[in-house]
Amino acid sequence: MSSTTSISGKTYIVKTFGCQMNLHDSERVSGLLDSCGCIQVASADEADIVVFMTCCVREGADTRLYGQVSAMVSAPTPPSGKRVVAIGGCIAQRDGDRIRKNIPNANVVFGTSALDVLPQLLEDAFQSDGKELHVDVGEEQRGFSTDLPIHREQPFHAWVPIMTGCNNFCTYCIVPYVRGREKSRPMERVIEECDRYVAEGVREITLLGQNVNSYGRDVYGEPRFAELLRKVGETGIERLRFTSSNPKDLTPEVIDAMASTPCVMPHLHLAVQSGSTNVLKAMNRSYTREDYLALAKDLKAAMPGIALTTDIIVGFPGETEEDFLQTLSLVEEVAFASAYTFIYSKRPGTPAARIVDPTPREVIQHRFDRLADLVARLAYEANQRDLGTTSEVLVEGTSKRNSNVMVGHSKKNQTVHFGLPSNMSPSDVKGRMVDVRVNEARTWYLAGDMYGEPH
Repeated sequence: MSSTTSISGKTYIVKTFGCQMNLHDSERVSGLLDSCGCIQVASADEADIVVFMTCCVREGADTRLYGQVSAMVSAPTPPSGKRVVAIGGCIAQRDGDRIRKNIPNANVVFGTSALDVLPQLLEDAFQSDGKELHVDVGEEQRGFSTDLPIHREQPFHAWVPIMTGCNNFCTYCIVPYVRGREKSRPMERVIEECDRYVAEGVREITLLGQNVNSYGRDVYGEPRFAELLRKVGETGIERLRFTSSNPKDLTPEVIDAMASTPCVMPHLHLAVQSGSTNVLKAMNRSYTREDYLALAKDLKAAMPGIALTTDIIVGFPGETEEDFLQTLSLVEEVAFASAYTFIYSKRPGTPAARIVDPTPREVIQHRFDRLADLVARLAYEANQRDLGTTSEVLVEGTSKRNSNVMVGHSKKNQTVHFGLPSNMSPSDVKGRMVDVRVNEARTWYLAGDMYGEPH
């Protein structure tokens, strides 16, 4: 991409909603704009270009987007005299030019497979009178955004997509409609990218996909995620994570690869969504309560001490009190280290959106509150088990609340806070591993004292 484009010199900011795939795509958008000669700034008020990378999995994300974009109307005019607002990601893919109905001040809309055309859309928008909406959501998947330049937010961590799309069609989920069908990258391309990052000094890689356990089925005729894990482990990367995993495709071979590949971290996010087999069937999740409990047992046997985290939906249409009690008991039995809990959000265009549910909202809210209390108790108990131990932490920077406190993540993906020795500054440890003696264990974080030298 030439730096002589008409948007060269424009300032920009990218604001991201939603999943890790969106975070990765945002880094590609930033890299693309950098390559056009644009300059990243820290505030939307300073920006000539404001890009919103959106998520449409839950209604709340739509609402947040509408509020933030509408606020741009009253934002100070940038030094260039004109601001262009671009909407990308899943809401853009879903709504296309209909986005103007809810976001009248949008100038550019680009879909999940149309990142590469964003510079041209921006140029067209700057050259127009501002009344025209410039749209490209594509007719089909055009390839992987990994072919575009990248501007990584953290030089010590890299997102590596291994596949896009999803074939599962859970009845509540919009993802297959906005991300398309499963499409895997060739294994050699994934390994080449990981090799390059290791050579650049990256300490941690997260493999990305809507269902990583299905990786390779479309290319090789069968899933080859277990093989991929082992091969990425051979690149020399120190920490390896992956997301997302669907329980129906988590095979014994994958569990064995996790346990036998030293760089795979002892943490797995495995969305259960409900503890009721009846609800899981209505969700089209293709596994039962018993299947999930067996997986949790196998994971804990293969990797003692593994931290399991999950997603849970409360109030799926037709969920009864008995169904909900089964969710509570499953959460208790698995003893999740943490969980993302959500009240069901109807997504237009999905099968579940057509189901009429008479359950009063206050009943659903009460169930949600009971689940949240249980999740918090179990998270607290999980962290208590690390009190008095030593945790190896990959340091990400200073705490947003206290610049004298450093923050990073443990191997089990716990947030860890610690103070620096008097002879060190944040730059001495950021992006490095440190050992922290844990002397405080709260519900959502650990805290302690660093000792020894960063490594």
